[in-house]
Amino acid sequence: MKIAFLYPGQGAQKNGMMQDFYENCDKAKEMFETASRISGYNVPELCFAEKAELNQTKYTQVCLLTACMAATEVLEDAGVKPDYTCGLSLGEYTALVASGAMSYEDAIKLVTVRGKIMEEAAPDIGGMSAIIGMDEESLRAAIEGIEGVYVANFNCPGQIVITGYKEAVEQAGEILKEKGAKRVISLKCSGPFHSPIMADAGKELRKHIDEVAFAELRAPYAANLTGGIVENSAEIPELLEKQVSGSVRLQQDLEALAKAGVDTFIEIGPGKTMSGFVKKTLTDVEILNVETLADIETVSAKIKEKAEAEA
Repeated sequence: MKIAFLYPGQGAQKNGMMQDFYENCDKAKEMFETASRISGYNVPELCFAEKAELNQTKYTQVCLLTACMAATEVLEDAGVKPDYTCGLSLGEYTALVASGAMSYEDAIKLVTVRGKIMEEAAPDIGGMSAIIGMDEESLRAAIEGIEGVYVANFNCPGQIVITGYKEAVEQAGEILKEKGAKRVISLKCSGPFHSPIMADAGKELRKHIDEVAFAELRAPYAANLTGGIVENSAEIPELLEKQVSGSVRLQQDLEALAKAGVDTFIEIGPGKTMSGFVKKTLTDVEILNVETLADIETVSAKIKEKAEAEA
């Protein structure tokens, strides 16, 4: 059995996420308080109160990383450890903490800055849409000639995300529907993330990335930019800088993890977005979820059972 921890990206956040961890686990509560101290935000209030601010990029990134890592700590305390990690966009930072490459404190510092830089780089001029039921070749042919729209994510077979200037993304969405896309879904993102428009934001972020001392990876992770597995932490700064403006190759990440022998994927965080991508990309793998404190017992028991069966 080989286990990969999976982490969702921006858009998965929801009010109340991981509140039961905060209220019942001292270590989890401490992680929320650490995030508040470092970021300067009231992270518990942002996460748990019914407030729209949670969907603002500068807040979302800190809150989602905090919530996912709090659950990860509790899961690892229950004896479940990853052989590999992987995250979608912002989730890549969570994956790096879980892999041992970066401290939780450094990750909070980085995503606090990342959220602000990304929000300020292109305020209210961008958008992103998921295109369902279209292959890459057909999609690229359909949007060729539309200035200001780019391919952002390869999530799984049949789901590709486009990004860019708001009007261009909307125009492209209408054309893609005419060309055979089954659905076009506007995403909860205010910026043209993972497009060349964000290149300067990536360069600005790199100044802060270079202040982090990355450690040797305890568990290799799958990088968004390359769609491949990284074992050398020296590669991380370049990958994180270019991830801001480059396409996210999640489908290729999942395929690489399966090729490396991963047969058990545990999504940690609100919702089951990543689990859905795994189901559409891979066969003959087990998918588990940790979203609530009750899930910890269920997942740890399942992993123990599998380990005993293989012994």
